[in-house]
Amino acid sequence: MGLVFGLLWLFTGFLQGVHGQGVYAPPTVRIVHSGQACNVEEERYSERVYTIREGETLELQCLVTGHPRPQIRWTKTAGGASDRQGDSSLHNETLKIQTITRHQGGRYYCKAENGLGSPAIRSIRVDVYYLDDPVITVHQSVGEAKEQFYFERTVFLRCVANSNPPVHYTWRRGREVLTQGSDSGVEIYEPFFTQGETKILKLKNLRPQDYADYTCISSVRNVCGIGDKSAHFSLNNRTAPPSIKLLLDDPLVVNPGETITLVCVASGGDPPPTLTWVKAGGEELPKRSVINGGTLTIPGVTVDDGGAYSCVASNNVGNPAKKSTTILVRGLRKGRFWITPDPYHNDDNIQIGREVKISCQVEATPPEELQFSWLKNGRPLRSSERMVITHTDTDVSPGTTNLDIIDLKFTDFGTYTCVASLRNGGIPEISIDVNISSTTVPPELTVPRGRSHLIAQEGDTVDLQCLVSGKPKPIILWSRVEESGAAAAAAAALMPDGSAQTESYDGVLRINNVTREMSGTYRCQTSQYNGFNVKPREALIQLVVQFPPTVEPVYTEIRQALGRAFSLTCRLLRAHPARLLRYEWKLGSRLLTVGQFSDQKDDTSYHVRALNREGYGEYTCDITNEAGAGRCTFLVTGKAYPPEFYYDTYSALWQNRPRVYGFKLQWTQMEPNAVDRILAYRLGIRQMSQSRWWEQEIPMEATIQKGELLTYNLTELVKPESYLVRLTPITRYGEGDATERIITYSAPVNPHLREFQCGFEDEALCLFSQDKTDEFDWTRHSAATRDTKYTPNTGPSSDHTGSKQGFYMYIETSRPRLEGDKARLLSPTFNMNSKTTSSSSVNNNPTYCFAFFYHMYGKHIGALNVFLRQKGQTVTDTSVWSLTGNQGDRWRQAKVNIHPTTAFQMVMEGVRGAGIEGDIAIDDVTIEEGECKDPPPNSE
Repeated sequence: MGLVFGLLWLFTGFLQGVHGQGVYAPPTVRIVHSGQACNVEEERYSERVYTIREGETLELQCLVTGHPRPQIRWTKTAGGASDRQGDSSLHNETLKIQTITRHQGGRYYCKAENGLGSPAIRSIRVDVYYLDDPVITVHQSVGEAKEQFYFERTVFLRCVANSNPPVHYTWRRGREVLTQGSDSGVEIYEPFFTQGETKILKLKNLRPQDYADYTCISSVRNVCGIGDKSAHFSLNNRTAPPSIKLLLDDPLVVNPGETITLVCVASGGDPPPTLTWVKAGGEELPKRSVINGGTLTIPGVTVDDGGAYSCVASNNVGNPAKKSTTILVRGLRKGRFWITPDPYHNDDNIQIGREVKISCQVEATPPEELQFSWLKNGRPLRSSERMVITHTDTDVSPGTTNLDIIDLKFTDFGTYTCVASLRNGGIPEISIDVNISSTTVPPELTVPRGRSHLIAQEGDTVDLQCLVSGKPKPIILWSRVEESGAAAAAAAALMPDGSAQTESYDGVLRINNVTREMSGTYRCQTSQYNGFNVKPREALIQLVVQFPPTVEPVYTEIRQALGRAFSLTCRLLRAHPARLLRYEWKLGSRLLTVGQFSDQKDDTSYHVRALNREGYGEYTCDITNEAGAGRCTFLVTGKAYPPEFYYDTYSALWQNRPRVYGFKLQWTQMEPNAVDRILAYRLGIRQMSQSRWWEQEIPMEATIQKGELLTYNLTELVKPESYLVRLTPITRYGEGDATERIITYSAPVNPHLREFQCGFEDEALCLFSQDKTDEFDWTRHSAATRDTKYTPNTGPSSDHTGSKQGFYMYIETSRPRLEGDKARLLSPTFNMNSKTTSSSSVNNNPTYCFAFFYHMYGKHIGALNVFLRQKGQTVTDTSVWSLTGNQGDRWRQAKVNIHPTTAFQMVMEGVRGAGIEGDIAIDDVTIEEGECKDPPPNSE
């Protein structure tokens, strides 16, 4: 910070705040905008509409007041249901959207909360303006034949452009503008139901002169600087809708891995149509597809690439032409088998003399190419009277083949194989072996002894097992049994992996990292495929998952002063098993007390009668069952809560000398009475561009009250540096929680920084000064402190914001003042921006807007005059605003453009009228670069 820092601090003492709430205040919100708006308007009193062009940057700022500093959140209600991502939140004062799109229009809400009163919410509607290129489409109708040669033909040219606001259309034929009634052969249909998005030009009974070049011009009348756009169409006697041909088979059957080429050619249409390929159902084309005009090439085709593909041709005449083909990728999937014993016998065993049917099922693409063959012990098997081979219709999918063995003999025992293949080859066969012997028996299903009721603990790996006998062994299907009650049923129906059913080939269902949600009843059952086609065998297994107690609070910080009493309570929410629960309280590693829960109680408490220094630390309460422990942790500390910086200080920043500035730092203390008295604050400060901290202590003589506003003046801050300030409260216990804020320098007038403003809230008057050559002075006052002897029927009863506590400047016209006496108030001197004054051209000097509020009430009001005082080689005063006479008992605003060419001051002159009822007041003076926006009446 340069110069001997410690000596340069100016400690100004503390403002005594009001007891209790003090400066605590609920939040208020105002939304301001910066950036690329075309227009901002008030609509229906409360709502603001902000208009912006698509592609520009939206920047909205949420200005808040309130103490403690409110938390700010931006949210959006989408303009359309499709814009769901608009529901996300942004925790920041500034909402910035680069390159805004039309879908990001809608209402944006800024919400501020600080825990006091209701949250403050303001909204602004953002209207995104855009204009897409118009598109002309042509439709024609042909009337009945008259005689044999004459056709009456009517052509419609339809122009469509998406826009906001609604678009205005103009039609031209060549250079001639077409309007309704300008040509008897032309009718123009205005948009009606379509909100201004289409306009139709009807050419009745087509004539030779109608063959011409047409232009549709779409316009939004240059709103937001959006220029007109146009589309052209040349109508001639060849104009025709598109037609196409596909040069390929339908369906196209290919083997996996092959390269396929789909060729689509335009067979008609003028102008020549453009060709595109799309996949049915809106699916994307395969990523490796190559499109060249009407040719679509897919290398290395896979099963996933199968489906319907369409070629679409469009030339904006008539309807697009569309032709489709289906690609079938050869393949065999899901081979299954089952054995059906003679249905006329009650027992299911395979016996000599019985009838046995073996069925095989395979999914095939294309299904009509599927063929089956049967082998017995590796040799081909043909259909006979005792061995009947049948196949289902090839159109039925999945395809099935049956081998019926009638009157089973000993010689029929062996291995039967059904082989599935595709007629045209190109992919591997599927073979399924089925063994028929005297040992071929239907399945039996059991649960191992002691395994039908399992107890596990959360996090374990659990194996549920069903033993299956029989030959062949079927696949086991695992599922969960729905619990009673609709809500439980929905939750319990799914397996741990999220599926409704899980296959197991060894009869074991393994659940890794089991959780309490996986408790319940599981069913294992034999499948009806890859085994006997009999009524499924099933068994049930009960799984109980134990878990440690769940407790609250998991972690709590408790701040206490020495000598106080307090209690800690640990609550049990749930546990399994929920009996024989024990608790154990500790401070650090020191055991305090132990005990056991009764059936009626679900919490345990520990009481401290008077806190001493040894009582600070981490208290834990462990509640345990067989599965483990749940822990409540309480950190008991004497640390002070963090200070709360006050951001609504009026005129917090002031100019000290040319190279330095000062800042009034203000704060309140969060919950000052919760812990021991705050003895001092450690103040740390560093320049944002440097790493070195400067520190000093600010002693506290008295007890700080809740809501009391504390003040410390920072001086000798180097322009234009920003500073990080850290404030740490200190008690007998030690350091409390620190709070940081950034202080930023802003010059009074600078095109790249904020504007100068003064509400006369501080005694320094923002460096305004009294003119030494006038007859009397302006007086600083607030309604709350104004002398009760003041003249009634004149002057304001509050400052311009309506606050009785707020300050303003006024002229007191009581005796000894005489008519015509003048009081002059001089603003600080503002230096012209060096970039603009270096130019010799007067026209380059910036314009500033000087604005202020005035109150001129009373029957003896004199005059209020404003002068621009320029400090060139000589000092000149130029009158820029003047008003005389009674203006009523209310504050009004004046705004005036000033054009200084050198360093300048503003002079506010109050002139005493004919009597004592002539008090004139001013408040909230601002100087801002740029022309005044919307000047109020009486501003010149």
